[in-house]
Amino acid sequence: AQLGIDAIWLSPVCRSPQDDNGYDISDYRDIDPLFGNLNDMEELIAEGKKRNIRIILDLVLNHSSDEHPWFIEAKKSKENPYHDYYVWRDGVEGEYPNDMRAAFGGPAWEWVPELGQYYFHQFSVKQPDLNWDNPKLRQEIYDMILWWMDKGVGGFRLDVIDQIAKEPDRKITNNGPKLHDYIRELSANTFQKGDLITVGEAWGANTENAKLYSAPDGSEFSMVFQFEHVENGSGDYGKWTTEKYDFKEFKRIMIKWQEELQGKAWNSLFLGNHDQPRSVSRFGNDNPAYRETSAKMLATCLHMMQGTPYVYQGEELGMTNVYFDKLEDYRDIESINFFTELTESGLMTPEYIMKCLMLRSRDNARTPMQWDDSAQAGFTDGAPWIKVNPNYKEINAAQQLADPNSIFYYYQKLIRLRKEKDIIVYGGFEPLYRDNEQIFAYIRRLEQEKLLTVCNFSDKNAEMEIPEEFKGAECLITNLDRTVFEGKTVLKPYEAFVLYKK
Repeated sequence: AQLGIDAIWLSPVCRSPQDDNGYDISDYRDIDPLFGNLNDMEELIAEGKKRNIRIILDLVLNHSSDEHPWFIEAKKSKENPYHDYYVWRDGVEGEYPNDMRAAFGGPAWEWVPELGQYYFHQFSVKQPDLNWDNPKLRQEIYDMILWWMDKGVGGFRLDVIDQIAKEPDRKITNNGPKLHDYIRELSANTFQKGDLITVGEAWGANTENAKLYSAPDGSEFSMVFQFEHVENGSGDYGKWTTEKYDFKEFKRIMIKWQEELQGKAWNSLFLGNHDQPRSVSRFGNDNPAYRETSAKMLATCLHMMQGTPYVYQGEELGMTNVYFDKLEDYRDIESINFFTELTESGLMTPEYIMKCLMLRSRDNARTPMQWDDSAQAGFTDGAPWIKVNPNYKEINAAQQLADPNSIFYYYQKLIRLRKEKDIIVYGGFEPLYRDNEQIFAYIRRLEQEKLLTVCNFSDKNAEMEIPEEFKGAECLITNLDRTVFEGKTVLKPYEAFVLYKK
């Protein structure tokens, strides 16, 4: 509430064996004992509402846990009514239906000897894919969503939702032919019956299908998470590389999404989440000399764009990658599986893949929240499930709340500005310096108002000319102590400012 946010998106909290941090749900209508119980959830929803904060649930509808009662029943026989809730193929042990691979490594098929069949899983072997072709399954899902809506949740984030219309025989995982039919039916039966925010996670999203996902008529979702900007800099083995991201390519992608969705769909704005490294370590500079300035710069760039900004927990403090140097410190199934796969196949040395994990592992964003400088960063009196980042004594919420110039208060001001100025929400977007290798700058316009955002993404000085039309403009926010904003200007490393003129 102090930060000024309107909603909290919780990573999955439903009952789960926790094979993949709760993205393997065994009961969609219960809370995992790790986090409390249903009464606690109802209290959270009620307390949030008192503060004008809605609770957004993370729903995993592409797959369930193999410990879900549906799957336990499905394995009993081919005639069982729940068998068709999942995707099965007849076969012979050791001869997979095809050569499809799971996203976390290994084959996408798992043999069940008692049935003489394989089931399909796009992720962990403990996450069997649901069969959306079955109308009974779809109805069960709609009933469950309406049940949560009755409890007062403010919306849903839909995990890998673009994979529900998979066709494994044709090796289609995302963007299957029936995808938008399924989403429109889902939305009509559930979301459109309430006042909700919905965001679909879609790794296969592009600016064309995003216009369907977040069509202004509300037929699908409010918005979609796309990943083009964070996949920038991938190598031969996907994200497992030590290469840095390409700033010009990043800027090109961000501009493309702003321009092409303008007036046609809605952007979701983010740099970090539970699947990404810490944003200041990836796109800024987590060296102590630049961490604070670059964290504020990244926040400025994102919050002044058109769309809904997402602040991943700890981002408002400038939390950094943890840089674990031992495999046993990692908990993420993806990181551990790929370490094994890439070293055993001889494609990478253990030393190199460890460097990749330090930069790109999902565990970088999953270390405990840094509340204060007491033991375990004030997160727990016990032993946390994963180690706390050792820099918690320098980077924590208590320290930032005591410092009026902290990253936290900078975020607070950005959020307040979005609520005060319609131009930030509704203004048109116009990029400047498209080919500049250091500067990301753009103008927003709404009737007579105009806004100029300037960000230096580098650790070197950068030169630019402030447009004449912003002469005498008011500075809404700046991360350094500049007072003159006219003519030829030299930006300091990671400098950012926003000018406003009526």
